Amino acid sequence: MFPFLHSIFNGSEEKDGYPESLIKAAIERAVDGTDPWLRAVSGYQKKLRPAVLQAITHVVGLVDRVPPPVILSRAAYENSPLLRAFFISGDGVETFIAQNKRLAEFRKNAGDAREAHALLSMEKREAWVLGAELVGEIVMTGVPLMSVCFESHQLVDPCGTESEMRRKLKIRAFDHLLGIALKRITAVKTERGNLERYRTLLEAKLNLLNRAGWGFGEAHQTAEADLGNTAELLGKIETQLNSIGSDDEMLGKYLDCVIAVLANPAGNLWAVQEKLNIDRMGIKRSARSADAPELLLNELCNAEGRCLVCSPVIIPIDTA
Repeated sequence: MFPFLHSIFNGSEEKDGYPESLIKAAIERAVDGTDPWLRAVSGYQKKLRPAVLQAITHVVGLVDRVPPPVILSRAAYENSPLLRAFFISGDGVETFIAQNKRLAEFRKNAGDAREAHALLSMEKREAWVLGAELVGEIVMTGVPLMSVCFESHQLVDPCGTESEMRRKLKIRAFDHLLGIALKRITAVKTERGNLERYRTLLEAKLNLLNRAGWGFGEAHQTAEADLGNTAELLGKIETQLNSIGSDDEMLGKYLDCVIAVLANPAGNLWAVQEKLNIDRMGIKRSARSADAPELLLNELCNAEGRCLVCSPVIIPIDTA
């Protein structure tokens, strides 16, 4: 992906820190991944440096805390409460593995590799359903129950070793922060562009009204009122544009967007753990039982409101 990140995320970050050459390379990646014109801002490297260091340290810790992998296979399905929650059946596991394009691409170039390491990601859906519940010795029907299911399964970055998989996840996490920063820059650019277009229309209208000559009577009063309203709107647009920044200030505003995201990585990309008791029918239970074991779900969330359930997995490869 990005060669400099290969060196940053090599497992020695906590012990030795980051070489200066790699910090500079990471700063340049932050610029290239958002807006290359940021290089026109005086001292952009110095301004970005503290935020980039915070972002790198955060994603290293974030991925290092991801739990060990579980085996993903049809054979492992029956004895794995996690897999039974994630997939409807062992056939579903087998079909998912067989049809996954990323895994197929890895297998094509895997040589004699006997297993693939990847991150399994899914979206968790919860919904109220009506079902039956045993209360004492009585079966109650029409009872509202919380159903939990997992959808949109993906395998992220299949590779040959767990360490390589974790390195790639750190790269993705760093780049994800840049993606959030880029969206914020785009929003500012879009808002400013819309205001500028609106200002151009209002200025054109104001010029036409000024050249209209106004006439007499009712027409004069109507045109004069229209002139006043247009001038007032134009003044408000100018105020909004000034609050966003003038043309020569905009690159600094965009750089601020990048710094704001990278300096607060934990507020833009974070992991949470959730304990759930889910039975074989996918119903959430209030207490753990033999039929509803306690599951520890690891979720990756971002500032845009999206959360994915994630689990590292090992997929055995049949080389026969």
